[in-house]
Amino acid sequence: MSVVLDTNVIVRHLTQEPADQGAAASRFLAQADALVLTDVIAAETVHVLESVYRAPRDTIATAMRALLALRSVTAERPRVLRRSLDLYETARMDYTDAYLVAFAEARGIGQVASFDRAIDKAVRRQSAVTRLDPLAGAATHDG
Repeated sequence: MSVVLDTNVIVRHLTQEPADQGAAASRFLAQADALVLTDVIAAETVHVLESVYRAPRDTIATAMRALLALRSVTAERPRVLRRSLDLYETARMDYTDAYLVAFAEARGIGQVASFDRAIDKAVRRQSAVTRLDPLAGAATHDG
């Protein structure tokens, strides 16, 4: 039987806070057979680790990759999540922007509609995906 993971189980495992829940979460992850990690829970986990725990970007990316590598964990879109983590870490992108670019790449979609100019700088050398500025109505890599 499959079980869908929630952010709080993942965060407790990674932070070991509070200690009793951290230990229980780690035991659960080690003993489980079929866990499902949804894209939204992966994003929420990154957000919580960044905003609440102030964890460094590389630590978060490493921890999330380790979670994805667990034999018991099946991700909703594993390729997209791995690519998102790569962009998040190496291109220094916001995780949700990294996810949008990775999703577009996986689907063969060449553009992401966004007002966020930070996407331009981040993907310039790391992706063929471009940002479509709704004000300009055209793709841009320059912002």
